Amino acid sequence: MRTLYVVTHPEATHHVEGLVGGWYDSHLTPAGLRAAGAVAHELRSRVPADAEVELYSSDLHRTRETAEAIAALFHVKPRLDPRLREKSYGAAGGRPQEWLDRRFVPPPPVGERMDHDEGVPGAETKLVWARRLYAATDAVLASPCAHQIVVTHGGSLTFVVASWLRIPLASAGYAVFRAPAGSITTLHEDDYFHNRQLAALGDTAHPAGPDDAADGPGRTRV
Repeated sequence: MRTLYVVTHPEATHHVEGLVGGWYDSHLTPAGLRAAGAVAHELRSRVPADAEVELYSSDLHRTRETAEAIAALFHVKPRLDPRLREKSYGAAGGRPQEWLDRRFVPPPPVGERMDHDEGVPGAETKLVWARRLYAATDAVLASPCAHQIVVTHGGSLTFVVASWLRIPLASAGYAVFRAPAGSITTLHEDDYFHNRQLAALGDTAHPAGPDDAADGPGRTRV
């Protein structure tokens, strides 16, 4: 049985300052640091003490700080991967949320959704974003380790889960898996059928931060 735990970082400074996240390199707040510790202890309680564990993380400060709290209890070094970052919002990153809201062009209900231009200079399309998350997830799963932890962002969680479930990129334009900040999503693969299960989405049975899962205007502080 392979188990992959996907952690969304807890409350960061851009949450409380009302700024767009994305690649803006904010830090965890004091509350976020406490929540990261709670996540670490929750994970430690779930994984057998003698099990080998691999830890992967986005390289932004808020995810690195989360991963460091986990690493301290598991005595492992986080493997930093910039492909696990949140979507880049280009010129909107670090600006007030209302700046993005005034410019954001939502995707159409039908037609081209993955390569849709959202109207923000320098922003990634959903297709570019999804491709790098799929590649990052593939790299994690290339290892045979039975217990793996991935620390990422609320929006990027969708594409980690979609890649795990082997949803084709062409079908991912409507996919969304929402989870709060500081949550744990649990994914299982059995050794016999090699079926992949979404066992728990966004578990917050421990202190966590504000909602950190959305990817549109007014919902981008990830």
